[in-house]
Amino acid sequence: MNLDSKIYVAGHRGLVGSAIVRNLQDNGYNNLVFRSSQELDLTKRDQVDAFFEEEHPDYVFLAAAKVGGIIANNDFPAEFIRDNLMIQTNVIDAAYQNGVQKLLFLGSTCIYPKLAAQPMREDSLLTGELEPTNEPYAIAKIAGIKMCQSYNRQYGTNFISIMPTNLYGPNDNFDLNSSHVLPALIRKFHEAKLNNAPTVEVWGTGKPKREFLYSDDLADAAIYLMNTYSGNDLVNIGMGKDISIKELAEKIGRAVDYEGEIVFNTSKPDGAPRKLVDVSRLKSLGWEAKIPLDDGLEMAYKWFLENVEENKMLTN
Repeated sequence: MNLDSKIYVAGHRGLVGSAIVRNLQDNGYNNLVFRSSQELDLTKRDQVDAFFEEEHPDYVFLAAAKVGGIIANNDFPAEFIRDNLMIQTNVIDAAYQNGVQKLLFLGSTCIYPKLAAQPMREDSLLTGELEPTNEPYAIAKIAGIKMCQSYNRQYGTNFISIMPTNLYGPNDNFDLNSSHVLPALIRKFHEAKLNNAPTVEVWGTGKPKREFLYSDDLADAAIYLMNTYSGNDLVNIGMGKDISIKELAEKIGRAVDYEGEIVFNTSKPDGAPRKLVDVSRLKSLGWEAKIPLDDGLEMAYKWFLENVEENKMLTN
């Protein structure tokens, strides 16, 4: 990408898209194109076609998606498969129809089988059953990967796919009913601290292990690969190390300075027992994560205080 290349970041207000925008702007890219979901509904093909015909972007970061945690995935499976399939299909095909030079598709490590060997390699895709709680979302993301690969083979496009592990950071979703585990725990511990609550409830046994990557690291990897990598092989993006939910809760408790007790509700689902990605392909391409979890948690909590908690107090 040249500094004046026209770059469209789909989903620029979200956790991933906003991090990509920050990184691009910090590195001098000066021809960025955005549309809010109110201005451009990516599930509507006529709107997507009109946008691409008007703007003709050179590069596309497809970071727009319907995302959520276990509760949201379980309660709204139809929306997760429908909306994501429509967004992906519309944007990927419009990129081809309008001669986009390169597109980067953001997937998710939930595409891998529930019992995939750990750490999960890219070639474990479609070798076993998916985790039932997020199967509709995972199937949509797998379809997006296969669509990019199919367009490359048939039409000679340059569409690449990356699979980030669990992400967190600025512009995360802290809604307890729809967020992922890390931001949900930040909010839970913060509110318990404010209310002097003696305990914080954490879903499940605390035994499952998860990997977490700060969103600015993901953005750095995405832009690096957009500039250096082409191919049909998907690329995992992660830290290459994981942590139990129990250890994560303890770290967040320390970051928030909460002094009460952590209680695990074992009647709630654990999800997959472990989700660690193999990042050897990413390392071979010349990129490694830079932001340690402890530092990332402090930055994420600071952002929460300055943007979520502050705004909440202003509206009450």
